[in-house]
Amino acid sequence: MAVTDEAIEKIKAMIVSGALRPGDRLPGESELAAGLGLSRNSLREAVRALSLMRILDVRQGDGTYVSSLDPQLLLEALSFVVDFHRDDTVLEFLAVRRILEPAATALAAARLDEGRLDALEAQLDTLGPAPSVEELVAADLEFHRGIVAGSGNSVLCALLDGLSGPTTRARVWRGLTQEDAVGRTLREHRAILGALRDRDAEAARSWATVHIASVEHWLRSAL
Repeated sequence: MAVTDEAIEKIKAMIVSGALRPGDRLPGESELAAGLGLSRNSLREAVRALSLMRILDVRQGDGTYVSSLDPQLLLEALSFVVDFHRDDTVLEFLAVRRILEPAATALAAARLDEGRLDALEAQLDTLGPAPSVEELVAADLEFHRGIVAGSGNSVLCALLDGLSGPTTRARVWRGLTQEDAVGRTLREHRAILGALRDRDAEAARSWATVHIASVEHWLRSAL
C-alpha cells in the first residue's frame, strides 16, 4: 500500500504542478512508470485509485486522461462515502447542512434571476397544499438544489448535494410522525422564496436556518 500511495502522490504532483492539465493524456504505462521511478504494478494501482476518485479517466483502447477536475465531478466521491453513514451521525450531517445551506441561500438572493424564482414558485404551486410525504421530500430536495445552484458556487453546490442523502430518511420520518410537518415545511419554503424575491439576503439566510433547524430539533427530541 505504501508503494501505491507513493505512486498516487507522484501522479498528483504532476497534476498540481501543471505538468499534466485537465484533459491531458498520460504518457504510456511503460514510459510513465520509468519516468516516475515506479513499477508498472504500483502505477496501475495508483491509476485505478485515482480513476475511482474521478481524477483520472481511463478510456479502454484510448489511454488514460486527466479528468476535467470539475469540483462537482470530484465531489461525487462524497456522495458515495456518506451513503455509509450510521443513523447516529444524521444529526452531524444536519448540523453541517445548517452551517452551509443558509450561506448558499443568502448568496442566491442576489443572483437568482426572476425566471429561476418563477420556476421555484411554479414548483411549489404544482406540489399543492397537501402533498404526500414522499412527494414533499422529493420536492424539498429539488427546491433547495435549485436555490443552492443559484448561489453560483459549484463547490458549495456539490458539497450540499452530497450531504443531502443522509437526511432524506429523517425528513420522511418527520413527515410521517410530526403533526403538521408537511404544512410547516411548505410555509417555510414560501418564506424562503419570499425573502429571495425581496432580495433580502439576511432574511433568506434566517429562514433557511429555521427550516433546517426545525428538522434538527425534531430529530434530537425523537432520538
